[in-house]
Amino acid sequence: MKKILLMSLLMILSIGYASAQKQAKIKFDKTTYNFGDFSEKSPIQKCTFTFTNVGDAPLIINQATASCGCTIPKYTKKPVLPGQKGTINVTYNGRGRFPGHFKKAITIRTNGRPEMTRLYIEGSMKEAK
Repeated sequence: MKKILLMSLLMILSIGYASAQKQAKIKFDKTTYNFGDFSEKSPIQKCTFTFTNVGDAPLIINQATASCGCTIPKYTKKPVLPGQKGTINVTYNGRGRFPGHFKKAITIRTNGRPEMTRLYIEGSMKEAK
């Protein structure tokens, strides 16, 4: 009888614990942005990635890092509540770079699911004549 009572109590506690775990979940509108062709005369290109917290807890972006120093991400610093949107603004500076095609990655780390997401920007800088 003690075993049945103990097992029932453990089951109830584990179900209660599992249901109490609320978690944020990040969902991006798109994860790749293509600048297309642009001139070396205007090497600075900007884009914005929009995301939504589709979870049931506040979402916090802990870190946004680029694969190269020529790419700078800026992100929403305050917590994004469930159902709300946030942005990550990315600036690519091709000044001093060789013309041609490029593809850069921005790694996003959050407190939600997934913990890590990669965003990509790409384009082709044409030589100024």
